[in-house]
Amino acid sequence: MLTIRQATIDDIPLIRTLAAEIFPYTYRIIHTPEQNDYMMEWMYSEESLHKQMCSGHAFFIPEEDGRAIGYLSVQTEDEDLFHLQKIYLLPTCQGKGYGKQLFRYAIEYIHSVHPTPCIMRLNVNRRNTTAVDFYQRMGMYKADEGDFHIGNGFYMTDYIMAMRVE
Repeated sequence: MLTIRQATIDDIPLIRTLAAEIFPYTYRIIHTPEQNDYMMEWMYSEESLHKQMCSGHAFFIPEEDGRAIGYLSVQTEDEDLFHLQKIYLLPTCQGKGYGKQLFRYAIEYIHSVHPTPCIMRLNVNRRNTTAVDFYQRMGMYKADEGDFHIGNGFYMTDYIMAMRVE
């Protein structure tokens, strides 16, 4: 059974441990090992996660029978705009319908803090066709795309997907 709880600063080591397994696996055929290493430090260092949590990113931990199996984060960007920053599951927990549950939980969270209609966006690597297809099945559409320089000569080559949250 899946349960989802809000993460705290005390969960930073847990998120880092999960990310160390999930992130390189997810991007193993999309990024070079060097880009994966750079992005892990850029997004998942203790300092980076602490800064994210203290600047409007709400993190959540899904648990299967009490065992952490992934992480989710939603950021408030503007009055009527939210960004689904992270939605990741351990490889062994994919294909069980948990991704749909996490996605719906993100929408429920947005409703809880913003009960009127708004927009939820996310960035997804254009080469991550599994994720792009998943988000389209969940009702999102490709609103834009871009190549975003993240430092050290690396780029995120993303679709920007969106959906209206009613």
